[in-house]
Amino acid sequence: YGIDTSGKYAVQLRYSDYQNYDYLIVMDEYNMINITRIIPSDPQQKIHKLLDFTQRGGNIADPWYTGNFDVTYDDVYEGCTCLLEHILHHDAALL
Repeated sequence: YGIDTSGKYAVQLRYSDYQNYDYLIVMDEYNMINITRIIPSDPQQKIHKLLDFTQRGGNIADPWYTGNFDVTYDDVYEGCTCLLEHILHHDAALL
């Protein structure tokens, strides 16, 4: 897909991230359950599944298990596009 990921790495979510970030995005229900172990409540409604920003909602399947990397790419692309649209229309001050 031509996406350069050099210099990018994952970090573990911390409780303090809730105060430091405006959006905490997860890929599926399992991630949502795990995030509530670290951040037990979401009074500011910052925690979302990525596909909740699309019209269809749902979970993004992990291609490590499904082998469907193209489907996952399409889901992530759609979710990110809709998330950006949401931010532009509702949280433009963040930009």
